[in-house]
Amino acid sequence: MSPIHGYVFDAYGTLFDVHSVVEAGRAITDDPATLSATWRQKQLEYTWLRALMGIYADFWAVTESALRHTIRRLGLTATEAQVRRLMEAYLSLACFPEVKAALERLAGRPRAVLSNGAPSMLAAAVASSGLAPHLEYVISVDRVKTYKPSPLVYALGPQTLGIAAGELLFVSSNAWDVAGAKAFGYRVAWCNRTSAPEEELGVHLDVVVPTLDLLPR
Repeated sequence: MSPIHGYVFDAYGTLFDVHSVVEAGRAITDDPATLSATWRQKQLEYTWLRALMGIYADFWAVTESALRHTIRRLGLTATEAQVRRLMEAYLSLACFPEVKAALERLAGRPRAVLSNGAPSMLAAAVASSGLAPHLEYVISVDRVKTYKPSPLVYALGPQTLGIAAGELLFVSSNAWDVAGAKAFGYRVAWCNRTSAPEEELGVHLDVVVPTLDLLPR
């Protein structure tokens, strides 16, 4: 590989464990893992649908809509206070255990987050996790009012860091996300924590690692 001059990370599912909301889910269901998985899938579906329809709402609104749909779909009952507590769990998501050490190891080159998250959501998650000292940039899709895998979103990385996409390593645990970034022109690393098969989207990934601490310098 030619030299890497900066790193661009996805946030949700890559740095932050979206399924750490499971504990909050216990207040309304005996199967919080199913609640979390269904909520996450619907959250992603709504971003893709809104991007295709050209009807933008920020990620906080999308996440709440996905949660309310999931509650109805699973036949659960939740008070407004319980919905609010579940939503607030997104503001203090747990990091995966290797995240801080991995970011520290990559210091010396710009490290950025490029995320679907709304600016307020990302600011809260970065602050609560203590990642702020390890990130030079936190970039939200809110700047272009659409969602990944739109090229408009991926373009925010090179624009913000001032480094060509081909000299940046884009890192995500979401296979569809790294495929979108590769199609845009990034070098990409897929953090494949679950040993999932690669997506059949006609792109070749540069690096596959099981955890972020194995990313190349």
